[in-house]
Amino acid sequence: MSPDAIILIIVLLYTALLLFIGYISALKTKSREDFFLAGRSLGSWVTAISSTASSESGWVVLGFVGMAYKEGVTALWTAVGCLLGYFVNLYLLAPKLRENTKSLNSLTLPDYISDRFEDKTNILRISSSLIILFSLLGYLAAQMTAVGKAMNAILTVDYSTGVILGGIVILIYTLTGGFRAVSYTDFIQGIIMVFALVVMPLIVVAKAGGYSTMLSNLNNIDPSLIAVTGNRTGFTLFGFVIGLLGIGLGYPGQPHVITRYMAAESDEKIRQSQIIAMAWGTLVFYGAGFLGLAGRIVMPSIEDPEKLFPIISKSLLNPILAGIMLSAILSAIMSTVSSQLLVASSSLSRDIFDKSFGIAKTEKSALLLGRASIFFLAIFSIWVALTDIRIVFWFVLFAWSGLGASFGPLVLYSLWTNYITKWGAFASMVVGFTTTVLWKLSGLSDKLVYELVPAFVFASFAAFGVSFLEKLIKKEDLWK
Repeated sequence: MSPDAIILIIVLLYTALLLFIGYISALKTKSREDFFLAGRSLGSWVTAISSTASSESGWVVLGFVGMAYKEGVTALWTAVGCLLGYFVNLYLLAPKLRENTKSLNSLTLPDYISDRFEDKTNILRISSSLIILFSLLGYLAAQMTAVGKAMNAILTVDYSTGVILGGIVILIYTLTGGFRAVSYTDFIQGIIMVFALVVMPLIVVAKAGGYSTMLSNLNNIDPSLIAVTGNRTGFTLFGFVIGLLGIGLGYPGQPHVITRYMAAESDEKIRQSQIIAMAWGTLVFYGAGFLGLAGRIVMPSIEDPEKLFPIISKSLLNPILAGIMLSAILSAIMSTVSSQLLVASSSLSRDIFDKSFGIAKTEKSALLLGRASIFFLAIFSIWVALTDIRIVFWFVLFAWSGLGASFGPLVLYSLWTNYITKWGAFASMVVGFTTTVLWKLSGLSDKLVYELVPAFVFASFAAFGVSFLEKLIKKEDLWK
């Protein structure tokens, strides 16, 4: 049997497993809470790994590997920033968010924001839902594009066929099993990712002659490759480091990540998930980084560094192990697509159609509306990916930063203080998102610092500043 045939069989088995999980999850999905939060029944391992895997799409196994290949050791600052984001989410946000959303019976992030600030006008619910939809629709289409490219590279099918095949698999298990299916498939995908990013770097570093030899050879190619600062100095270095560390500010505002904490079974499960998720993140980020560094030695003339992982897997490994490694690339992309698809559809079906306009009157109609939204958004994303509408990538530029700045400060402050008012919450979301867009369009992200950093700061000022003014106008205690 040819190596390509063996790889195809492994990927097909992996796909069959995802569909099976969707089928089993569908049998257990009977209510809104089941469909949107898996009945708040997630264990520690699923909570930890599904939340982390859903946040790390193909950018880790493709983009971050390529970044380390090109930039060298300085790329590892990104890992530090991401792990700081993990820490904030797991230790400062997750325990309180689970407790608060359960007491308020909130099933989505807009649900929580609206319930937390007792908004009877639905302005918080609608505005937060629109931000989520605006940010994630472009992201979804871009991820479908990545699925098509990955299927093309792995199975040698043409791009359009890859988009359709990958999109249909994601649609089926998300549509049938809802949040439970997405969480458990993310768990499986996260396990495959961490396996690949532990084993593959060890193989490639050994191929490069070991750690010391690898660093010595990198220094011979370009001394800046082993410099922690990348030979940057002064304000350029400051902006670079703050920008990379600032990536971590986005994690508290990603609805497809933090809903996993809302679905955890108990406080004990959250505490256990903290250790598991931090260990997973450390292995994945530094594994990807060292794969890129060693790959610069083993394959020094690769045309596109972001394709290093699939190329080197096929070159160095036997077909079975190569198939597992290539499945890891698909896993990274598909885990994020399904999570974002579910969040976007829940904002559309529950927060806009159901809660804002009262369309769903029963559990059955709510489930039908949720599944219809998933179907519509998935088909739309597949269509955009197939037609290659380039404007979609313009939206992607604002997705992570926009969500992080819109919801990160607000969610954290809502959990740790009662000072923020309804209009302070609204101002925080609007200022965070608007700053992200304007900062990016003005080119300040390249000239000064990554847009999420100032957007997060300005959103924080808006939250407290507008709340202060509202209390002043209403003649309430300004410091309470």
